Amino acid sequence: MFKAFLLEKDDDSGLAAGQITDLSEDQLPEGEVTVAVAFSTVNYKDGLCLSAKGGGLVRTYPHVPGIDFAGTVEASSDDRYKPGDRVVLTGWRVGEVHWGGYAQKARVKADWLVPLPDGITARQAMAVGTAGFTAMLAVMALEDHGLAPGQGPVLVTGAAGGVGSVACAILATLGYEVAGVTGRPETEGYLRDLGVSQIVAREEINETVKAPLERESWAGCVDAVGGDMLARVLGQMRYGASVAAVGLAGGAKLPASVIPFLLRGVNLLGIDSVMQPYDNRLRAWERVARDLPLDKLEAMVQPASLGDLPQLGEDILAGRIKGRVVVDVNT
Repeated sequence: MFKAFLLEKDDDSGLAAGQITDLSEDQLPEGEVTVAVAFSTVNYKDGLCLSAKGGGLVRTYPHVPGIDFAGTVEASSDDRYKPGDRVVLTGWRVGEVHWGGYAQKARVKADWLVPLPDGITARQAMAVGTAGFTAMLAVMALEDHGLAPGQGPVLVTGAAGGVGSVACAILATLGYEVAGVTGRPETEGYLRDLGVSQIVAREEINETVKAPLERESWAGCVDAVGGDMLARVLGQMRYGASVAAVGLAGGAKLPASVIPFLLRGVNLLGIDSVMQPYDNRLRAWERVARDLPLDKLEAMVQPASLGDLPQLGEDILAGRIKGRVVVDVNT
């Protein structure tokens, strides 16, 4: 038996609620690899899944949420993994349509896993988590399109959030000049600790001249907001610069002109962390272990246990969480 945070739906009301319960291994979904989970995280999607209506993400109940996890292989029918191997999983709709990380055991397809590189612990991997993994994918995409230190300031929108926080830390460590956008003045000290050299109030982006092209301000951008802010930022990019867009918190619509793309050659790079090819996932985690200042992660980590999940789900949807929430599933 093992403990899990299990969501169940009331047939009459159609609403879901979760509690910690004991499960047996024969209740786990199908998959080639069984993992003894050590840590998971709380992301925005987790908040939606934990909500009473499941946020439209949970397809079947009962359900174990948690969109990522790190731990140790316990059993495997796939030759690529053997008991004792350290692994990490992000994406593949785990925690949405397949049981996820809010349990002491998980069973998944072998193709969804990646070996955890040397030099990073399971807890640190989840301090990075899906948000940090996505941030690294964004930085890699910008660099693949020519971004390098010394070209000018790199903008990070939603800088105090999960993706934004790690993006700021990665960029600063790699030697970039980082400008972080935040709507919460109280996060300035937190962002400075991550290496942000320029704090940009959200109003500064939104109150600039509303024209297709504005002053060429940014050598690159990791956008974790989307919507109107992404549209405004596109007009502020330098010639040939790239924007790696990773979030939809500001909405899926993009009220932008084609002019930044035609007259400034701006590149809009979409980053999807859900179904990344294996080689790219492995490269991203290897770069996390090599390039991310893992000691700085402690500054952005909020520890939690399975029993904290209901409140944490509410908090992340309300925007009350900064940095990363790491869930120790064994506490």
